Amino acid sequence: MPLALLALAVVAFGIGTTEFATMGLLPQIADGIGVSVPHAGNLVSAYALGVVVGAPVLTGIGARIPHKKLLLLLSALFVVGNTASALAPDFGLLFAARFLAGLPHGALFGVGAVVASRLVTPDRAARAVSKMFLGLTVANIVGVPASTALGQHLGWRTAYGAVAVIGVLAFAALALFVPHQPRGQQSGVRHELRAMGNRQVAIGLGTAVVGFGGFFAVYSYLVPMLTHLTGFSDGSTTLVLALYGVGMTLGTLVAGPLTDRALRPTLYAGLLLLAAALVAFFFTVHSAVPALITITLVGALGSLITTPVQMLLMAKAKDAPTMAAASNHSAFNLANAGGAWLGGLVISAGWGWAAPTLVGAALALAGLGLAFMGGAMDRGSEPSEVVAASPAPEAAPEPAPGSTA
Repeated sequence: MPLALLALAVVAFGIGTTEFATMGLLPQIADGIGVSVPHAGNLVSAYALGVVVGAPVLTGIGARIPHKKLLLLLSALFVVGNTASALAPDFGLLFAARFLAGLPHGALFGVGAVVASRLVTPDRAARAVSKMFLGLTVANIVGVPASTALGQHLGWRTAYGAVAVIGVLAFAALALFVPHQPRGQQSGVRHELRAMGNRQVAIGLGTAVVGFGGFFAVYSYLVPMLTHLTGFSDGSTTLVLALYGVGMTLGTLVAGPLTDRALRPTLYAGLLLLAAALVAFFFTVHSAVPALITITLVGALGSLITTPVQMLLMAKAKDAPTMAAASNHSAFNLANAGGAWLGGLVISAGWGWAAPTLVGAALALAGLGLAFMGGAMDRGSEPSEVVAASPAPEAAPEPAPGSTA
C-alpha cells in the first residue's frame, strides 16, 4: 500500500512540476522561440485549457478501462506531451504540445484519487488521497525551483525533458506497485455522466472554482507583490515561493486526517480561515517577516481545502466517482484563470498591488457560502461515503460457516 501511494505521489510530483515550470522559464522560452514574453505566457493558458478539456473527455473515454491500465495510458500521454514540448521547433507546435501535456492532468488526479481511496479502509480514504496530493505540494518546493534552475542554466528544453523522465519513472512505479482494480458491472461513460448530474456534485465543483479562485487571485501576483511592496529582490522570490510550497505541504498533511474525521467542517473552516489569512496578508505584505508567516498560512489553508472538496465530490458521485474526481481539477484550473483575471482587474483599476488579497478573501467567502448551501441540502439525508473497496466484477461466494468477513 505505501509503495502504491508513493507511485501515485510521483505522478502528482511530475504534474505539479510541469504545470508551474513554464511560469518560471517564460523569458528563456520567449527568447528561444522568438516571441515576446506576454505571447509566451499563452503557453500557460494552453496547458490549463488541456486540463479543462482533458479531465472529463479522457475520463469518459476510459470509463470502462480498468483503473491501473488507464493510469498507465494517461502516464504515457503525459510523457509524450512533455517530450513534444522539449522538441517543439516553433511557438505553434509548442502551444499544441503544452495543450497535449495538460490533457491527462485532471484524469490522472481523478483516477489516482479513486485508486488511492480504494487501497485503504473507508475511514482512512482521505488520508490516502492526501498522500497522493503531497507529490503536488512537494513539486512546489523541489520540482518547480529545480526545473527552473535547470532551464535557466541548460536551456528551457532540458526542463521539459527532465519532466518527461519523471513521467517515465512514474509509469514504471505505477506498473510495479499499483494493484489491479477491476471496474464494476455498471461502469461506463453514461453511468459517470449520470453521477455528474447530482446537484451536490455541481455545488462542490462550484465551491472549488469560486473558493479556490481566492487562492489563485493572490498566488498569480505574489512575485510582483513581494518585489513592489515587501521589498524582496527578484532573486529571493524563488525561496519565498518554496516557502509557499512548504505551507501547502503542511496543509495537505493535516487535511487527510481532518477530512476523515469531519469532511464538511474541515471544508468550512478551511475556506473561512483562508479568507481571514488573505485579509491579514493585505496588512502584513509591507513587512518581511509578517509577510512570510502569512504566505505560509495562505499556502497551508489553500491546500487544506483541496482534500475535502475532492472527497466530497467522490462521495456525492457515489459508485461513479472517477469523472467527478477528475472534473475537480478542471475546476481548479478555472479557479486559476478566474482568480488571476479578477486579481489583474483590480490592479489595472489602480487599487494597488495588495488589492488581489481582498479579492481573494471575497472569493473564499463566496466559496464558503456555496459550501454551506451544499451542507444545508444534506440535512436529514444519509451521510455519503466514498466507495472504498474495489468493485468486484462478479458476486463473491458466501463465506463458509464459522468464518469471519
